[in-house]
Amino acid sequence: MVDSTEGRDDMPREHSEIITRVIEARIDRSAVDALINDYIPFIKSEASKASGRAITEHDDEFSIAMIGFSEAIDSYSESRGAFLNYASVVIRRKLIDNHRKESRHIGQVSIHEPIAADGDTTVADTIRDASDAYNEMEIRDATKQEIMELTIQLSDFGLSLTDIADNCPKQDRTLESCRMALAYAAENLELIAMMKRTFRLPISAMAEGSGVQRKILERHRKYLVALMLIYSNGYEIIRGHLKQVLRPLKGEVLV
Repeated sequence: MVDSTEGRDDMPREHSEIITRVIEARIDRSAVDALINDYIPFIKSEASKASGRAITEHDDEFSIAMIGFSEAIDSYSESRGAFLNYASVVIRRKLIDNHRKESRHIGQVSIHEPIAADGDTTVADTIRDASDAYNEMEIRDATKQEIMELTIQLSDFGLSLTDIADNCPKQDRTLESCRMALAYAAENLELIAMMKRTFRLPISAMAEGSGVQRKILERHRKYLVALMLIYSNGYEIIRGHLKQVLRPLKGEVLV
C-alpha cells in the first residue's frame, strides 16, 4: 500500500515503476485491481480536492474516482506526461461530468415543484443560476487541467500555446484550406496516430489527400498539430471554446 503522499510521480525511478505497472495492468486484470488498491489514498485525495470536501470510501464520489483511475490506466500513453498527473485530470473530469448530470436530473425532476405554502415559490426560485461561484470554480479548475495537459502534449512537439496563437491563419482562404486538411485527417485517423507516434505532422499525406497546397500546411504546421491534438484527446472545454470563436465548417472536423 502506498502512502497518501505518493500522489506525485516526479522522481524518475517512481515514474518508471508506475509506468511498468500500468502496462502490466492492461494485460492482467488482477494487476489493475492491485494497482487501484495501492493507490486508494491518492484516489481519495483527488476525489476530495475535486469535490471540495473530505471523501471517504463510502461516498459515491470515491467510486466514481476509482472508475476514473481505471479509465486513466486504459487510456494512458507516455506522451501524456506523468501518469498520476494524467490520472488526476481524468478523475476530476469524471467527477465534474457526474456532478453536471446530477444537477440536470434534479432540475428536470423537481425544479418546478412548489416548496412554499403560497404555492408560488418553487425549487427553481431557490437555485442560483449556472454562473454561481461554485460552478465557476469547477469550470476554472477543469480548464486549468485541460490547458496543463495540452501544454504537456504540445511540448512533445516542441510547441507552446504562444506558438499556436502566432501561427493561426489570418486570411479566410487560408483558414478554410487548413480546415479542409483537418477534415481529411478526421476521416483518416491513421494520420493522427502517425503524428502522435512520430511527433511530426504528416504533411505529404495530408496535402495529397486533402488537395491543400503543401506550402500552406508547412506554414501553419503548429496550428494544425494543435488542432489535431485538441480534437482527438477530449478537451471538452477547449473544444467548446473553439466552437464559439471559429466559424462553422462545411463538414465535421475532428469532433
